Amino acid sequence: MQIPKKLVVLGDSGVYGWGDPEQGGWCERLRRHWMDLPQGPVLYGLGVRGDGLERLAARAEAEVSHRGELRRQRPQGILVSIGLNDTARVGRPDGRFQLAPEAFLFGLQQLLPRLQAIAPVFVLGLTPVDEAVMPFAELLWYDLASVRLYEGLLEEACMEADVPFLPLLEGLLADPHWLQGLCSDGLHLNGDGHGQLYGRLRAWSALLQWAELDPHSSVTAAY
Repeated sequence: MQIPKKLVVLGDSGVYGWGDPEQGGWCERLRRHWMDLPQGPVLYGLGVRGDGLERLAARAEAEVSHRGELRRQRPQGILVSIGLNDTARVGRPDGRFQLAPEAFLFGLQQLLPRLQAIAPVFVLGLTPVDEAVMPFAELLWYDLASVRLYEGLLEEACMEADVPFLPLLEGLLADPHWLQGLCSDGLHLNGDGHGQLYGRLRAWSALLQWAELDPHSSVTAAY
């Protein structure tokens, strides 16, 4: 019997599924979908609310290494979804970033090769925010220009490391009703938003190829 592949998903509240109480978020939807497929990969969603790049980097190797299930086995893939919390400005709209852009890029340049030494790595882009309802938690100011900047840094680091990258921001913003995919806090995806992201991820050719799944059976997602 063939042993299914393992994919560890590292990230923040988006991976955790916050905002989608009915279906648990895009990561949980993908886990359930793969669980229904013959020899579908096993997915471990390891999202921690509030995490930024530095906190994720501190736990990454330990988290991944303990999801091998079988003796001397490690997961065969790592999906990273991080960065939105790092884009926030603290205290006021022009305050300091939670993690400065140059530090964010440097951290990615350090993290991605470390993870690649364990297993193939995949990286997701960032999701939109509603500037009109900021600040979040009366402290953090998120804006689309910063999200766009940091998604560009994600893409740059992935190109340098030859890591598959799935941009999200511009595609989601292209929908004239994109605001309807966000919770009232202007930051987290709601059920509709998680459904849109799940659909894009489920059809991502790089991930499908890794999972050895037929793209024709995975393109159309049920939201």
